[in-house]
Amino acid sequence: MPVPYVALLRGINVGGKNILPMKDLAALFVEAGCAEVRTYIQSGNVLFRADPDVAEDAPEIVSAMILERFQIRSPIILRDLHSVETVIAGNPYLKEGVPPEEIGVLFLGSVPEVESVAKLDPARSAPDRFEVVGRDVYLHLATGFAKTKLTNDYFESRLRTPSTARNWRTVLKLREMLG
Repeated sequence: MPVPYVALLRGINVGGKNILPMKDLAALFVEAGCAEVRTYIQSGNVLFRADPDVAEDAPEIVSAMILERFQIRSPIILRDLHSVETVIAGNPYLKEGVPPEEIGVLFLGSVPEVESVAKLDPARSAPDRFEVVGRDVYLHLATGFAKTKLTNDYFESRLRTPSTARNWRTVLKLREMLG
């Protein structure tokens, strides 16, 4: 039975770099065996349905096709409907009353090692904060996404796993579209 998924690409169509038309991106997922493929905004959010075994292989297959055809390296982080719902339900900053426009989520490719998480610097970009929960990092970005030092590169270099960030509004919209 096909399950709803979202593939989250990093660094696509940002700042005029790594231009990848969403129509072409959707076609790659179809070619990889996914069904009901659609995209949301230009930053690389692909929603689709697939059997779990097809979905599990899709990020690697599509990443290789993107590199071959567009010469773009872009990690693809995969989440199913349940994991997106878990992210939404577990947001520690909403429970504190943080405005949604100051919240983001960094989706990680895998669960980081406990030792790596312990070495992260909580004062790196004060007053911005983060909380690592499983394979996600909740971000409270009081200074905004553009000014924070809590970047993909920072977390990837320390946690040794690919990542991609989404603002809270996008996370909620993806959940809506997955359902």
